[in-house]
Amino acid sequence: MDLELLVYSVLAALFAISIHELAHGAVADRLGDPTPRALGRLTLNPLKHLDPIGLIMLVLFRLGWAKPVEVNPLRFKNYRRDIILVALAGPLANLTVACVINLLSSLLIRLPISLSPQYWSALSKLIFVNIQLNIMLAAFNLIPLPPLDGSRVVANLLPLKQRLAYERIAPYGPFILILGIWSGLLDYVIWPIASLLEWIVKGFG
Repeated sequence: MDLELLVYSVLAALFAISIHELAHGAVADRLGDPTPRALGRLTLNPLKHLDPIGLIMLVLFRLGWAKPVEVNPLRFKNYRRDIILVALAGPLANLTVACVINLLSSLLIRLPISLSPQYWSALSKLIFVNIQLNIMLAAFNLIPLPPLDGSRVVANLLPLKQRLAYERIAPYGPFILILGIWSGLLDYVIWPIASLLEWIVKGFG
C-alpha cells in the first residue's frame, strides 16, 4: 500500500467507524436510552470511538471495529425490537454513506470541471477507499457472530430457548473472528454480504 493510499485509508476508516458508532448511539438515544449521550458518544469525533487495533485491522484488512457504544436496553420500551434497531443502525449508516458518496461522485464526473489528472487520481482514490471501507465495515458487522451487530439481530429474533443456546458462543466469538480472518475462512461469509451491499451502492451511481 503506497503512502497516499494509506493516508486516505486511515482518514476513511476514522470517518467510517465514527459514523457507525454515532448511528448506534443516536438511535439508542432516540429510543429512550440516554447512556450514549451521557458518555459523549453522540459525536463524529473519532477519538471518542477509536479502538486502535480495530482501526489497524480496518485499514490493512478492510475488516475492523470501533469501541462499542454502551447502551442500557432496560431503557427501551420494546426491548427486542429496539435492540435490533440499534444494532442495524451502524451498518445502515455505513451503507448510506457509501451510497451518498457514490451518487455524488457520479454527479461530479458529469460536471464541467477541469482538474489536472493528478487531482482526479487523488480524488478517485479517496472516493474508492471511502466507499469500500464503509461497505466492508457494514458487511463485517452484519456477520451473525458475537460481538458483531448481526449477532444482536439474530439473538433477538430467536425464541428464548434458542437464543440462550446461541448466546453461549459469545465468549468464543472474538477468537472465532480472529481465526476466520487469519485462515481466510471468513471471506466465504463476508463476501456474499459485501457483494450484496456493493450492488445496492452501485444502484446509486
